[in-house]
Amino acid sequence: MSGIEILRGDSPLVLGLPHTGTHVPEDCLARLNDTGRALADTDWHVDRLYAGLGQNVTSVRTLTHRYVIDVNRAPSGQSLYPGRNTTALCPLTDFDGAPLYLEGREPDHTEVDRRKAAYHAPYHDALKAELDRVRAIHGFAVLYDCHSIRSQVPFLFEGTLPDFNVGTNGGTTCAPEIEAAVLAACQAAEGFSSVLNGRFKGGWTTRHYGCPAAGIHAIQMELAQSTYMHERPPWRYDETRAARIRAHLACILATLSDWRPR
Repeated sequence: MSGIEILRGDSPLVLGLPHTGTHVPEDCLARLNDTGRALADTDWHVDRLYAGLGQNVTSVRTLTHRYVIDVNRAPSGQSLYPGRNTTALCPLTDFDGAPLYLEGREPDHTEVDRRKAAYHAPYHDALKAELDRVRAIHGFAVLYDCHSIRSQVPFLFEGTLPDFNVGTNGGTTCAPEIEAAVLAACQAAEGFSSVLNGRFKGGWTTRHYGCPAAGIHAIQMELAQSTYMHERPPWRYDETRAARIRAHLACILATLSDWRPR
């Protein structure tokens, strides 16, 4: 499956990695302006941050950049946060509201449909297949959607983002025990701040798959990038910062891997 990286394990836990890819096909790249080509809104190094943390964990990652198409957006284009600044299925602006495309080169409906078929659908076909596979083994599956963003993005939110941002769409996408356990682990992380269903309540992936009654529990973790990297180009990974937060992330993944429905 082109552009999709799958690592399979047999625990109930599946990690989604929708925004770490940096590949932009040449036909898309030719449309982007310098702002678009900078790829500033990548979830930089999130795959590296989580690498090796979970035992026998499955992960599904798209290598295609979110500026091509955002696989964490509804294919219908419906906004996740009506009335608030956000970015689209095929983003036309970056997180600062600056245009990404050369004038007149924005994708039209036909191009958006092509990208949905080429990049959005394959990612979700792969993610659904892995969730179904581990659910068949255990009778349930837990999807943990991995994200990060700059800690200060005035176009999207005021002030400084907490370090851990847990999203369950108001408690609807997973069992209450999962939500409580992840939040407790974040709150126990000394020196880090956390919030439940704050600015980020869970993207389309979390909301689409999270259905406890059907045996799929989904939770999103949006990390402030200041917790593990430098938030300016060249977006360097910081080993010291990362080691601190990786210890807490490892505890969270272990908790989710060991969780069983009552």
